[in-house]
Amino acid sequence: MLLGATTMVCSNLFSQDLIARQAPVDKKLKSIDSLSLQRQIRVEQSLYPGLDIYPVWTNKAVNAYANAVVPEKYIFDLTGFTMPTTQTRITDTFGYRPRRRRMHYGLDVKVYVGDTIRAAFDGKVRMVKNQGRRGYGRYVVIRHDNGLETVYGHLSKQLVEEDQLVRSGDPIGLGGNTGRSTGSHLHFETRFLGIPIDPALMFDFTKQDVLADSYTFQKAKSGGQSGKGIFYKVKRGDTLSKIAARQGTTVSRLCKLNHITRRTVLRPGQVLRCS
Repeated sequence: MLLGATTMVCSNLFSQDLIARQAPVDKKLKSIDSLSLQRQIRVEQSLYPGLDIYPVWTNKAVNAYANAVVPEKYIFDLTGFTMPTTQTRITDTFGYRPRRRRMHYGLDVKVYVGDTIRAAFDGKVRMVKNQGRRGYGRYVVIRHDNGLETVYGHLSKQLVEEDQLVRSGDPIGLGGNTGRSTGSHLHFETRFLGIPIDPALMFDFTKQDVLADSYTFQKAKSGGQSGKGIFYKVKRGDTLSKIAARQGTTVSRLCKLNHITRRTVLRPGQVLRCS
């Protein structure tokens, strides 16, 4: 009986010793697995910038994120930028175009056919398309490491391919007059999860600089636009005074921001910039 008890005690001690020796091994294996996973995540993030924010990587549409979850707040790092062109004259601003009854989602910068257009930040080319005489004409879309996407429209030639990694300042195209355009210029957009943001809130083309080292995006209560420029989609029965009161601004401010007058007839679905 004593021998059996001794054997059982020795067996238990041996088992405990094995578990004790195995514990640091398991911990080390978990550490190795963790490092491997971190490396894999870093590789995927370098191949697909903004992987932790954007739900998909697709070459099909400029705004392919209709069902994306938009964060309430997101800060873009604007350091390491390059101005897309050395030209400084803005020929059209971001906002609603009353005469054409549609939104203009970017800035138009006067460039000449053949001018070099450069990537604004590090990133990966998501789209290289040609719409012929329509829309953007020849254009490029880049998703950047900081979470922004930029669109470069009306190019005469694209110098990059889809899924190509680019660095800030790399040539990506040549200025042109393709698509829906009445003169050579660069149509430049900044977007976040498909939501257009006024590039003038980040870029100062006149000074060839960014306005600050970072830009804070804030989701609009109306479920649409963002940042310092909040937008409102007109509903049936809305008036400028009603919209101004609802958005905490003035009619005069609305008119100035949207290049309209107090007599402008509002249409349901029309988008107004409110700040």
